[in-house]
This record gives sequence, structure tokens and C-alpha cells, in this order.
Amino acid sequence: METYRHIDVRPVSGALGAEIRGVDLKAPGEAAWNEIRAAFLDRLVLFFPDQQLEPKEMAAAGAQFGQPDHYPFIEGLPEEPYVIPLIKEADERKNFGEGWHSDTTYTEKPPKATCLYSVDLPEIGGDTLFANMYLAYDALSDGMKALLAPLKAVNSAAARKDGGRASGNNYQSVKLINRDQDLEGIHPVVRTHPETGRKALYVNALHTMRFEGWTEAESKPVLKFLYEHNQRPEFSCRHSWSVGTFAIWDNRAAQHFALNDYHGQRREMRRMSIAGDVPV
Repeated sequence: METYRHIDVRPVSGALGAEIRGVDLKAPGEAAWNEIRAAFLDRLVLFFPDQQLEPKEMAAAGAQFGQPDHYPFIEGLPEEPYVIPLIKEADERKNFGEGWHSDTTYTEKPPKATCLYSVDLPEIGGDTLFANMYLAYDALSDGMKALLAPLKAVNSAAARKDGGRASGNNYQSVKLINRDQDLEGIHPVVRTHPETGRKALYVNALHTMRFEGWTEAESKPVLKFLYEHNQRPEFSCRHSWSVGTFAIWDNRAAQHFALNDYHGQRREMRRMSIAGDVPV
């Protein structure tokens, strides 16, 4: 268990996640930032309530974790292009990020982390689920670990065009770009975290199509098992948002799922990616 002197870290579940209190992200100081980055590696997803962040201030907070990066399919805000709006109006049915996934695994260098800031929320609903992929890997049998060890997975932006990539008339409240671009990334099924050295499962239901060298039909039963395994409650936490919460999670070892249970109510978030490296 880490010892923190400059921040108040309150775990939200046994598996992952922590709320960070006593910090203004506009001016926490370097000692606090060092502890925040340590808590990020330890808890995988951090929630900072009661923040007042304009888009450039949000980008500056995210930049403490790495280089901001552009999301490929939604245009950024004019005042801060790295930050994209995620808006579901009351009359819309589709939300962004529905389904368990790690962000944009269909790119060569998927993001290290994702930042999310809550602007406008439904009265009830719109929670986000997170799951610890270290724990998911650790819980596998030795036989399954041996099967997965040499495998790579083919991830595609076209794998789930209703969720993996914005398409059709969905997301009418944001400006879509690069809609004809089908990106593909091939990554290890078991990823070694570059900072902690721990192994994590790295396949997800929104973007993974098959194992490299396998057909989709051959891959399906094993992937189905892994997707169901990843969702076990003991690997997860659930976050109920309040306005002004800044969150950041580690895409290298965590997955997330944005619940779509607030039809008829408006939700507005701001999102930013932190650039990552080639998974190994």
C-alpha cells in the first residue's frame, strides 16, 4: 500500500479505482503530481471531484501524465484541439463508449491513458464501469496463459462501427472526421505494462476481430470466453459522476464501459487521450 503525504487517496473498490481529494488540478505542486502519478499506476483509474477546468486547463492536467494526442474520429474543440466533446442530447439514443473496451486499440500506438471531465449530467444514470486487466490475467489457468502467450490480436476500427467507431447518424451532436478510415492494429493478447512490468489481458469486445493467423470463426470461442472473463465483478468498479469530476485511467491495464441508461436526459463530457507506445 502506497503512503501519500500530499494527496488524500480513497480507494473505491478492491480491484481498482481511487478518488483523490484535497487537490486543485490547476495548481497541485510537483510533490502532489508525483504522488498522483504513483496512485495512477497503483489504482489504474483516478477520480478528482470538484474541479473547475476549462478545456486548456484540462489539457494541462492531462499533460502531467504524458503527451496529449488527437482522437482520430471526432474534431477537437476550437480552443483546445486535443480535447473532444462527447455529447448525448436528450433526443439521442446512441452514446459513446458503450461496451467493454480499451481505447483505440486499432491504432499502432494506442493511448497510454484517457482523461474525461464531466460538464453536464443526467439526473440519474450515465455511470462508467472499469475493470482491472492485471487481475483478469492473473486469474487465468496456467493452460490458458500458455495458449495466449504467443498470440497477437487483430483490432479494427471497423470491428463494431456502431461502437468501435462513430458512424451513420449516431453522435449527431459532435463533428465526425475521417469516417472512411479503417484503422487496424495488431497487438499482443497479453500485454506487458511498460512501467510496472505486470501482464494484462489486452483484447476487447469493441475492437478485437480475431487472432493473427486464425480465422474469425476459430477465434470466436476463445475471445468470447475472454470477454466474459474480463467482466467478472471482482475485477471491476463503478463510478457515478458528479459535475466537475476529472478522471484519468490507464488504457494499458484497464478497460471501461459507458452505461447508456439515461435516454431522455442530456450528458456532456470532455475527453482527451494521452499518447502511448507500441504494446509488447
